[in-house]
Amino acid sequence: MLRPHVLMLWCLFIYRCKASPSQMTGVEGRSVTLPCSYTGEITTACWGRGECSLLSCGSNIIWTDGHKVSFQKDRRYQLKGNIGERDLSLTIENAVQSDSGLYCCRIEKIGLFNDIKITQELTIWTGDASGILVA
Repeated sequence: MLRPHVLMLWCLFIYRCKASPSQMTGVEGRSVTLPCSYTGEITTACWGRGECSLLSCGSNIIWTDGHKVSFQKDRRYQLKGNIGERDLSLTIENAVQSDSGLYCCRIEKIGLFNDIKITQELTIWTGDASGILVA
């Protein structure tokens, strides 16, 4: 019989068990905010495009050292919340259709496999001439 910790490692490495991403929507040309926050000790964190991987944020778009932004791929990506209060919500300014997809918020925690990983799926809607929104 497999022990619980062996089963969990098997699940992590073989099947990459994960929760379904949260679904978020925004409108083209407007700002959209993807929530991310944590509790505990202030630490480094990042946002990336794509799923959270085992060891990184994926394609990095913004990093924080726990107090301020330390890397920003583009000015459209901003952390407008209070980073010191552990609000890492990502705001995407002037959203465009190509912003649709998966985003990963990763909060680094001490120890193996302790990082908090939050994956969200963003869909940007665009309006046609009649004002009807389409994906």
